[in-house]
Amino acid sequence: MPATPAMPDTSPARQPLSVVGRVFAVVAVVEAFTWAGLLVGMFLKYVTESTEAGVWLFGRLHGAAFVAYVVITLVAAVRLRWGWFRTLVALAAAVPPLTTLLAERWLRRTGHLGTPVTASEPDVEPDVEPDVEPREPTTVS
Repeated sequence: MPATPAMPDTSPARQPLSVVGRVFAVVAVVEAFTWAGLLVGMFLKYVTESTEAGVWLFGRLHGAAFVAYVVITLVAAVRLRWGWFRTLVALAAAVPPLTTLLAERWLRRTGHLGTPVTASEPDVEPDVEPDVEPREPTTVS
C-alpha cells in the first residue's frame, strides 16, 4: 500500500510564533514563576514564620515581571491585532496566581501569538484565471 503524503498541519496551534508572541510567552512564564515564588515566600513568612527572604526577593522580582507582562501584553495587543476582549482577558490573567500560563496557552492554541494576516495578503490564490475573451482590435478610419 503506497504511503500518502502527509498534509502539513496548518492549525492555529501549529502556526509559528511571531517575535512579539515569543516574548509574550516567555514573560508570561516568568510572571507565573515569580508569582509561585512569592506565594512560597509568603508561606514561609506568615505560616512558618521562619524567614522573610522569599517575600523580599520574589516580591521585587514579581513586581518587575508584572510590569513587564502588562507592557508586553499591550504591545502584543497592538502588533498582533487582538480585540478588546482578548486584551482584557490577557491583562486580567496577571492578577490571579499562575493564570498567565493559561492565557498564554489559550492565545497560542487559537493562533493569536503568530504573525497576523494582513488584508493585502489574500488567504487563497485562485487556481484558474477568470474567463476573459480577448477582444479583436478595432481600427479607426
